[in-house]
Amino acid sequence: MSTLLSVSIALLAGLLMTRAFKPFKLPSVTAYLIAGVLIGPYCLGRLGIDGLGFNTAEAVSKLALISEVALGFIAFSIGNEFRLSDLKKTGKQALVIGILQALTATVFVDLALLAVHMIMPDKLTVPQLLTLGAIATATAPAATLMVVRQYKAKGPLTNLLLPIVALDDAVGLIVFAVCFGIARTLIEGSVDLVSIILNPLIEIICSLALGAVMGWILTQLEKMFNSNTNRLNLAIGFVFLTAALSMRDFHIGAVHISFSSLLVCMMLGTVFCNVCPLSHDLMEKTDKWTSPLFALFFVISGAELELGVFADMAIVFVGIVYIIFRSLGKYFGTFASAKMVKCEPNICKYLGITLLPQAGVALGMCATAMQLGAQGNLIRNITLFAVLIYELVGPLLTRQALMAAGDIKPMSDEVKMRRQTKLEMANKNNEQ
Repeated sequence: MSTLLSVSIALLAGLLMTRAFKPFKLPSVTAYLIAGVLIGPYCLGRLGIDGLGFNTAEAVSKLALISEVALGFIAFSIGNEFRLSDLKKTGKQALVIGILQALTATVFVDLALLAVHMIMPDKLTVPQLLTLGAIATATAPAATLMVVRQYKAKGPLTNLLLPIVALDDAVGLIVFAVCFGIARTLIEGSVDLVSIILNPLIEIICSLALGAVMGWILTQLEKMFNSNTNRLNLAIGFVFLTAALSMRDFHIGAVHISFSSLLVCMMLGTVFCNVCPLSHDLMEKTDKWTSPLFALFFVISGAELELGVFADMAIVFVGIVYIIFRSLGKYFGTFASAKMVKCEPNICKYLGITLLPQAGVALGMCATAMQLGAQGNLIRNITLFAVLIYELVGPLLTRQALMAAGDIKPMSDEVKMRRQTKLEMANKNNEQ
């Protein structure tokens, strides 16, 4: 009962907030996040009134399953961007930019935080700055995809953007595993090559393999059904199943075998869209079905943001440095690599701005960083501070960059007149 009430309140709050923010022409993602903050435990939740908001962080965590499922569908949709016909045109560019922009962000953050460490070594240690530099690689695919969908963005920049966001997850996993392994070695004094090198490679390989197998099975099962409704139900059920399987992990001796749900579901979508001849129509129908699920995901994400991190000025200072230099690293890394692979001027200029949002993957990394003990707390709080800023500002910057690049087209006068006519007719019928 309480969970169902929380879900309904979250969805309604998000939808109403989009209406409240409509005059400001902000992306729906931002409205959902702000709605989540308002009904979260730091605002309305403090009143302790059931049904008005989330009273505690535990109440928000009960809806974690919705976030996991939503991320699965987000990754599944991004897999649609890896059609071989499209990758022949942009594959090399996406690969080069995806790797170099992530590494540049890490270098920028590491150098900036190293300077902070030299100024106040008692506040920020070398293991902490190395871990934060690795977390800087991560980009949030959810916010980017939602902005692209809301404004129906199409064009050269969008064609490159979504594959890069997907590749970012794989690059981030490797960079984080190496940097985190070095950080733990500096603290514990023992070198563990298995956790530094082997485990992240196994995670990526196993994730892609599981996703590929599930994608092939889904394609074969689709042949058994003639009804589009049944095919849609099968595709939705398979994303649920794949997301559930990717949440399992196990050990074989010293080797830890786990899966990245984003990579698994992305590979599921990639194989499905390249093998199944009906995939294009089914992907479109799936996207429409998941709209309320994505809205819930962002409202819950907003409720999870911890406003308490603003109380510590040291965290705020380090967080600001992290945000500034990660943004510079993402932008200039993208600009230089896009120039290197001879992208269009608009892509070189605006692509880096669209890669600023940061959320789920970064939060997963900082959860792992808690293994550093007391030093992990600062990493977690700085990441939470950065996510709060990036999630509120990032979607707006992404929209502006896509508009400036020409991938978001302004509404034509004809469409405006048609909508105005429909509105006037509806008002006239209501009066009668």
